[in-house]
Amino acid sequence: MRNQKNIFANIDNITVILYVVLVFIGWISIYAAVYNEEHHSIFDISQRYGMQLLWISAAFVIALIILLIDAQFYTAFAYPIFIGLLLTLIGVLLFGAEVKGSKSWFKIGSFALQPSEFGKFATALALAKYLSTMNIKMQDLKTKLIASVIIGAPAILILLQNDTGSTLVYASFVFVLYREGLSGNVLLIALYTAFLFVISLLMRINTFTFFSNLVLTGDQLLIVILALIAALIIYVTQRTKKFWMIVVAGFIFSAGLIFSVDYIFENVLEPHQSKRINVLLGIESDPKGAGYNVNQSLIAIGSGGFAGKGFLEGTQTKFDFVPEQSTDFIFCTIGEEWGFLGSFVLICLYVGLFLRIIFLAERQRSIFSRIYGYAVASILFFHFLINIGMAIGLAPVIGIPLPFISYGGSSLWSFTILLFIFIKLDAERINVLR
Repeated sequence: MRNQKNIFANIDNITVILYVVLVFIGWISIYAAVYNEEHHSIFDISQRYGMQLLWISAAFVIALIILLIDAQFYTAFAYPIFIGLLLTLIGVLLFGAEVKGSKSWFKIGSFALQPSEFGKFATALALAKYLSTMNIKMQDLKTKLIASVIIGAPAILILLQNDTGSTLVYASFVFVLYREGLSGNVLLIALYTAFLFVISLLMRINTFTFFSNLVLTGDQLLIVILALIAALIIYVTQRTKKFWMIVVAGFIFSAGLIFSVDYIFENVLEPHQSKRINVLLGIESDPKGAGYNVNQSLIAIGSGGFAGKGFLEGTQTKFDFVPEQSTDFIFCTIGEEWGFLGSFVLICLYVGLFLRIIFLAERQRSIFSRIYGYAVASILFFHFLINIGMAIGLAPVIGIPLPFISYGGSSLWSFTILLFIFIKLDAERINVLR
């Protein structure tokens, strides 16, 4: 029989404290990012910092409700929650409002809600439910296909909303699949594909001359190099015909990817996305256009020095040089006002949270809870890595929030739901029979 009397005593206090600290840092950072001397009260709901306090209050209520619900609810209703999410994503395509080029919002008066933010926890629940089913093995092709459908269905619907950033977050689930037995070769292929894509971008605009009259484009030279490498591998290894076929198939795949780069760049990506990637890779310079946000962010972070300029003393922040400074580029506010020291402390808090979630995931008695825990860690880590990467010019600007820090009710609520479902699952792990 379940013992519900001391349920709050079983909650992992370290995770909750880290969550509260990050939310508080986010609130004061938003205050600094959009500070208005005429509305100096941090509780003024006519300003973003006042509204964020309302979102935070609602998030705490949501967290409490999640903790009061029996953990079995999340396992029993994982699929219905996921199906409801898919229907909501279809609904926003049909009836949603377009904001900054993305049709991903439901708007009722001044209130706006972004369903794609909630797709992460719903997908994590459905994936955990499926992979924890008896006799499911990650090595089976059927398992891989069904898991890919669970991850890919919401991702495709979000991509149709023209929200590329939120779509890319779903790539983080590959780490969950890897933990559950997916071959490491899949990760290596993904890394190789990304590396080859970048190299192709860098080389495609160049031409190379050999022997005075032999001229090759960058793409052609890359194909020749890969062909020579493939031939060398086949010659040196002297393995079976099956191995040779794999090498040849890898070469064909690589050649196809190289030749498809131009098509992807011109026809799949939006013009502003292509330009941002070019600026990131140094292929072109656009300091007043696509590169403006990143340049201003780097100036803000660099000007903070070791200890920062002090709270509300950031000039880049105060004079609104960095667009979207309370959302996508909130990290540069912290970097300018609190310097390297403050940025380092923030990063340490995140790393502490990730490691704690992984530790909790590994101690679960339930396979469902373990898988869901890894999904939580993967999603949060992807957001953290890409958002800070955007701010310091190491990742393309794709517009995803920094967890618990960036302004916005939808993102804060979705991250809160994502995390506290796992906290609840962990709190009831002692009730799970091995």
